[in-house]
Amino acid sequence: MGMTPEEFYAHALTGADAEGRLPVPDQAGWEIFPFEAGSLQVKPLEPPSLPEPPRNGEGGQPCSRCAEPERGVVWGNDRWVLTRFATPPGVPFIAMLMPREHLDLGELDEAMAAEMGVLLVRLERAVRGLPGIGRVHINRWGDGGAHLHLFAIGRPAGLMQLRGSNLALWDDLLPPLPEHVYAADLATVAAAM
Repeated sequence: MGMTPEEFYAHALTGADAEGRLPVPDQAGWEIFPFEAGSLQVKPLEPPSLPEPPRNGEGGQPCSRCAEPERGVVWGNDRWVLTRFATPPGVPFIAMLMPREHLDLGELDEAMAAEMGVLLVRLERAVRGLPGIGRVHINRWGDGGAHLHLFAIGRPAGLMQLRGSNLALWDDLLPPLPEHVYAADLATVAAAM
């Protein structure tokens, strides 16, 4: 039996200080964490916001992907597209795989789900084939938009501090790649798809 959002919030506050701040996580001590633990302060935990506000593309909110379906597309087939970011990333590679149709993960039928799996494996192999890639991470968050978007993020080989779940944070901290490098790598991946 699960907790209601209010029960979960009350439970979470049992671990917080008088200001509603939870302790800095153990992850802050990991060698891959991009910030020094002693310089961090956790924001106070806010109470639940129910009902949740609609994401982009739901509840009458416009979907930016559907409004500009060809924006940033570097590869596509009848049902899927691979899109680039408007500005180059800090990590060696980042792109998003999305269905052309306005669908979220739980709305994929069996055929689309199977095709997604095949495309993600193909995408991972293509990105891993780029020079200097140590590992490829596939992520889905989805709190900002209701149109399914799966991130493929390439970690630079040998930079062990950039391993794991903090790679997306490191992407925001690192200086952007030169556009010509990002464009060439996107073209190489698109050709391999």
